[in-house]
Amino acid sequence: MKKILLCCSAGMSTSLLVTKMKKVAEEKGIDVEINAIALELFEENLPNYDVFLLGPQVKFKKTDFQKKADAFNKKVDVINMIDYGTMNGAKVLDFALSLIK
Repeated sequence: MKKILLCCSAGMSTSLLVTKMKKVAEEKGIDVEINAIALELFEENLPNYDVFLLGPQVKFKKTDFQKKADAFNKKVDVINMIDYGTMNGAKVLDFALSLIK
């Protein structure tokens, strides 16, 4: 099972996106766990997920988070602003899966 974690500041939009991503994964038969957390919980979740996506509003954290994720050989990237704004669960799911080694 692949594990994807979305990180953001407030959480409302990201939680909705997680719901849409889960729906797409279920429809496609993809075995995946997807959750969302606040930025402050990133480090404690590093060992538990395969890839980390940041909401566009917190893209400034990418470099810092990637340095920490490198120790676990994991990727951190920013969700495309248009995909985030339109809540395109399919595109964000595909993007996340493409980052997992």
